[in-house]
Amino acid sequence: MHVGTSGWSYPSWKPGFYPAGTDPKDFLDYYAQRFSTVELNTTGYRLPAEEQFDRWAEQAPAGFTFAPKLAGNRPRIVAEFGARVRVLGDRLGPTRVSLKSARDEGMLELILGSLDPGALVAFDLEHESWNGIEPRLSSAGAVRHEDEPTAPRYAERLLALLAQ
Repeated sequence: MHVGTSGWSYPSWKPGFYPAGTDPKDFLDYYAQRFSTVELNTTGYRLPAEEQFDRWAEQAPAGFTFAPKLAGNRPRIVAEFGARVRVLGDRLGPTRVSLKSARDEGMLELILGSLDPGALVAFDLEHESWNGIEPRLSSAGAVRHEDEPTAPRYAERLLALLAQ
């Protein structure tokens, strides 16, 4: 099980999480010493250069994973997204794909065909027209991300896992 947050580059976390005086260029290193994964929330808004993915992979310790986010309403970047996140190598964790619009199986196939087969992919499908797509996702090795459970439900799940 991996625990992380939806980013690490938050100056407002200093002081508090980051000690006072921590240089922002050291945030990822400090974060990665305390958590084993992080969502690359920024990739849901803009696609960083390949060199940035290289730097992130180099800065993260072995066993740490990045979970990039893909806004599924941007078909022109889907192929490039797949190529860039591969640069993370063994630091690449699951990709979280957000599709807010009505069902578009062409877009779904574009996304699935642009990411590496075997890649971990979770879809946030907000429109009700996506209901019933789970068998197609399963056949591609992807899953539908469930609605966000409340904090008490997360706590219940974590306690159950820890008790095993």
